[in-house]
Amino acid sequence: MSADPRTTAPTLGRLTAPAAWQTVDLISDLHLQASETATFEAWRDYMARTTADAVLILGDLFEVWVGDDAAESDPFLQSCAQVLRQTAQRLHVAFMPGNRDFLVGPAFLSDCGVHALSDPCLLQWGAQRMVLSHGDALCLDDRAYQAFRQQVRSADWQTEFLAKPLHERLALARAMRTQSESQKYSGAVYADADAIMALNWLHAAGANRLVHGHTHQPADHPLGTGLRHVLSDWSLDHAPHRAQVFRMQRGGDFTRLDLTPTTNSTL
Repeated sequence: MSADPRTTAPTLGRLTAPAAWQTVDLISDLHLQASETATFEAWRDYMARTTADAVLILGDLFEVWVGDDAAESDPFLQSCAQVLRQTAQRLHVAFMPGNRDFLVGPAFLSDCGVHALSDPCLLQWGAQRMVLSHGDALCLDDRAYQAFRQQVRSADWQTEFLAKPLHERLALARAMRTQSESQKYSGAVYADADAIMALNWLHAAGANRLVHGHTHQPADHPLGTGLRHVLSDWSLDHAPHRAQVFRMQRGGDFTRLDLTPTTNSTL
């Protein structure tokens, strides 16, 4: 009998913030793609202007990623890489894989000067301890997705997939995106994070906050004696517009910066 993921202790990565960090920004679910220029331009502008000491990207920065070699011939992905590279020259940028871009590899991150984050990860920032995750592993009620996730996160599946010619990988990705878009516009209700599993992660980490994305339902929820913060997705090419940065300050304060065109948030 397989272990119950709700009560199994997670394997936690760790990020220890330097003493000099005063502000950390967290973003996720931008789903960057060449056809959605407004979202890309808002992200590019944010990355150039942010005054944070670190930007932590908690998955699904890209709509799809079929292998690092795709960036070698794709002008849009090269533009994204340049944004990451320029930002990483002046502050700490870290990336955690999501359900759309879990194949982003160490070669691409290294070339951009971006640090890798495992999922889940414990952020130790002074006296603060918080768990960071993309969030898809927590959505246990979506059983079909969890079975798919287990398959594609295996080393054997990834080795076999990445061995396919690039054009074949891109065709497979297009087919999966078409299916995903069909579900998105069908009115389907997406699963939320399992409360028992989320609380178990906090207890295992000795933390009092969990920050994740994936569900596209930005909100702050009580979780035991702590809090669960759900990050915003970004969508500026289709209504309703949404683009938030979750900003944390040393000492525990947090704000949600709204970067939609009708606001004038100071970065």
